[in-house]
Amino acid sequence: MLIEGGLTVTAFALPFALPNLGSGLFARIERAFRHVARHKGYAVTAVGLAALLLRLAILPFCPIPLQFVPNDFSFLLAASTFLRGRLANPTPAMWIHFESIHITMQPTYSSMYFPSVGLVLAAGKLLFGNPWFGELCVSALMCAAICWMLQAWLPPGWALLGGILALLRLGLFSYWINTYNCGGSVAALAGALVLGALPRLTRAPRLRYGLLLAAGIAILAITRPYEGLLLCLPVAIYLGRWLLRGKSRPSTGALIRLSALPLAVVLAVVAWLGYYDYRAFGKPTTLPYTVDRATYAIAPYYVWQSPNPAPDYHHEVLRSFYAQSEMSSFSKIHTLAGFLPQTLLKVARSFEFYAGFALLLPLIMIRRVFLDRRIRFLVLCVLVLAAGMAIEIFLVPHYLAPFTAAFYAIGLQAMRHLRLWRPGDQPVGLTMVRLDVAICLILAGLRLFPGPLHFALPEWPVSSWTDTWYGPDHFGTERARVASGMEQLPGQQLVIVRYSPRHNPLDEWVYNAPDIDDSKVVWAREMDAPHNLELMHYYANRKMWLVEPDSLPAAVSPYPATPQVTR
Repeated sequence: MLIEGGLTVTAFALPFALPNLGSGLFARIERAFRHVARHKGYAVTAVGLAALLLRLAILPFCPIPLQFVPNDFSFLLAASTFLRGRLANPTPAMWIHFESIHITMQPTYSSMYFPSVGLVLAAGKLLFGNPWFGELCVSALMCAAICWMLQAWLPPGWALLGGILALLRLGLFSYWINTYNCGGSVAALAGALVLGALPRLTRAPRLRYGLLLAAGIAILAITRPYEGLLLCLPVAIYLGRWLLRGKSRPSTGALIRLSALPLAVVLAVVAWLGYYDYRAFGKPTTLPYTVDRATYAIAPYYVWQSPNPAPDYHHEVLRSFYAQSEMSSFSKIHTLAGFLPQTLLKVARSFEFYAGFALLLPLIMIRRVFLDRRIRFLVLCVLVLAAGMAIEIFLVPHYLAPFTAAFYAIGLQAMRHLRLWRPGDQPVGLTMVRLDVAICLILAGLRLFPGPLHFALPEWPVSSWTDTWYGPDHFGTERARVASGMEQLPGQQLVIVRYSPRHNPLDEWVYNAPDIDDSKVVWAREMDAPHNLELMHYYANRKMWLVEPDSLPAAVSPYPATPQVTR
């Protein structure tokens, strides 16, 4: 961030002294760029392929991520469950030893999340042998969809630039691609489909645009429905206004033909989500998150809500996460004195992720953007989002993902105004924009070598997630090392995990496959003596190990109570 901030200050100041810096070189690059951008289909394809191939090319520097934090394990549990041909798993007999963050144990053993990410990871495993490749494909589609969306709102050259910036900022080093939490990429893809299809549909009503709009809405419904609703509200107003007053409005019969299949797509996906909820959580109307939050959480999601009663936690690590970490965030924002600074902090973190310092520079022209009719609707969408996020307690960057394409459209329009800025009749703004884009390219190159350049991210705290430049450090290596060793031992193993009082609750080790009893290695929490004895009797045919993750390296030893078990 210091490097990016320094380069951004330089990009702002230098053009005042050297307004024609590099003008010949930049002009030649831009001419070639515009030639590609004019072929819109090729431009979209090029962005998608570049996102795919570049991320594959840097695998030696930024390898396929390991399972690292609770979100990763929960999404991978969903993927493994789907690959077994079911939507949820029966509650295991020893479930009390397997409770984990973001995992639902009753009425079924399943991920607490909406199913889209699990489906993507399952497709990656099925088609390519590794779930991460599903995430990679979605990330490439997201970059291509952002370029396609921008073509509907901006000139083709700027749309292509937006796709490339999305690739550099999100498709290579963000946590959206370097963990198993690809919900940001999925939601951003869906939002780009909605916002790209909308103006095309109202200018030239075609079934394909209606289907793309419906596809985006359907994906949002099974990914991030709350933020999806915030996006769909202004979209619905836009469509309603078009139907009432639009010059290209089709006849009633044509409108019915145009909308029947897209509506069927949305309804089918919503019906499937209801069936998924029924199988996983007991009722078609019980949405994901609901059961898990009711079982474990104290902090509510919205600022006007009061805390829930504290559950009787079976494990101290769950108490630490839900009753301390989450409640700390709730306590800060749930007061009049804390609401404004915490809201400003959420805004700052959002800008940090989506823009960093480099892409904040064009926002010096934000007043002109607000007065610009071209993207006024997108500004309205972001204002609706801001109102919706202000009433939420928590905010992680992927919550905003459905609006990613809108963010880029607003930023690029600010760049267009900045490019025309000529203080003293000198092309100062033009040079600023050129240097700003160059900064994004330079930062992507620097990020490949964090070790030699001495800016590698620490494994903890995970607050580093909010930084766009996540990776290529290989996190989660200790658990992966122990798990690999256990998998190579003969016979079945039971790993009993003992945490120290200082343990970080996000550094979770107790996660299992969908079929726990049939797994070669079962991971369980250590509890009191009676519960431990019950666990060991149940798994008496397994070799039992004690793992202490808070030792460096993690300590692995035969479980002391093993000789007391009658086999």
